[in-house]
Amino acid sequence: MRVSDLTNPDRCLVMGIVNVTDDSFSDGGRYTDVDKAVAHALALVDAGADLIDVGGESTRPGATRVSAQQELERVVPVIAALREAGVSTSVDTMRASVAAASADAGVSLINDVSGGLADPEMFAVMAEKDLPVCLMHWRTDRFGDAAGSAHRGADVVADVHETFAELTEKAIRAGISPENIVLDPGLGFAKTAVDNWALLRALPEFVAGEYPILVGASRKRFLTAIRGDRGLEASPLDADAATAAVSTLSAQAGAWCVRVHDVVSSRDAVDVVAAWQGARHG
Repeated sequence: MRVSDLTNPDRCLVMGIVNVTDDSFSDGGRYTDVDKAVAHALALVDAGADLIDVGGESTRPGATRVSAQQELERVVPVIAALREAGVSTSVDTMRASVAAASADAGVSLINDVSGGLADPEMFAVMAEKDLPVCLMHWRTDRFGDAAGSAHRGADVVADVHETFAELTEKAIRAGISPENIVLDPGLGFAKTAVDNWALLRALPEFVAGEYPILVGASRKRFLTAIRGDRGLEASPLDADAATAAVSTLSAQAGAWCVRVHDVVSSRDAVDVVAAWQGARHG
C-alpha cells in the first residue's frame, strides 16, 4: 500500500479520531471498551470519515505513558474488528511493537507523533511493514508526557521545515519508501498559540513540498481560546466549529488530510471546498 492508495484526488481526506484511552483531553474514557470503540468508529465512517485513527495512549500535556502491553490490548482488537468491517485505519502510536502488531492486524497507516524518534526500532518496523507512515514535528527531550516546553525559536516555520528534512532523510535511509511518507506540522505539541497560527498560515508552503501534509488541529487549546477570549464556553467540545473552519482552510490550501473528532462538520467543510474549487475550475 502507498499513500496514493489512500488519497482522494478530488478532496482533502477526513481522518476520524477514536481514542481508546481513559485520559484523552477530549473524550477520554468514553471508548475504552472495544465494542464501544468499534461502534463509534463505524458511526464516524457513516458520518463521512475516510479512515479512522485508533490511539491507545494519550499525548495530552501531563499524560502518563501506559505500558506497551496495555496499549496493544487497547488498539489491536479495535483495528482488527474495523479491518473485518472493511474500514481503513491508522494507528496513533510511538511504539514499534504496537505499530508492528497493528500492521499485522490490518492497519493502513502508522501515525507516530514523535516522528519516529521515541522508539529506536520504529523506522525499521515502518520499513519492514511497508505501509504509509505519518511523521510529526515535536521538539521535546521526552515523549509522551508534559515535557517539551513551548517553542521559543525565532522562526517555528523554518524549524518545522528543517525537522521535516531531517525526519524524511532518516526514514528513507532506514528503508522507508518516499511514496509512503506523510508529514504533520504538530499543531499544539510544544508550541504556543502564535506558533500554531504561524504554521497554519504557512500551510501552502508545506503543501508545496514533496510530501502530503496532515493537519491535526481538532479541539486544541489554541482553538478553544477563540471562544474563551470572547467570554464564551471554551471546553474542547466547544471548538468543533473552529476546527471545521481550520479544516476548510486546510483543504483549500491543499492538505492531504485533516484529523478530527467531529467528522460531520469537517466532512462538510472539505466537501464545500471541493465543490467550490470544482465550480471554479469549470
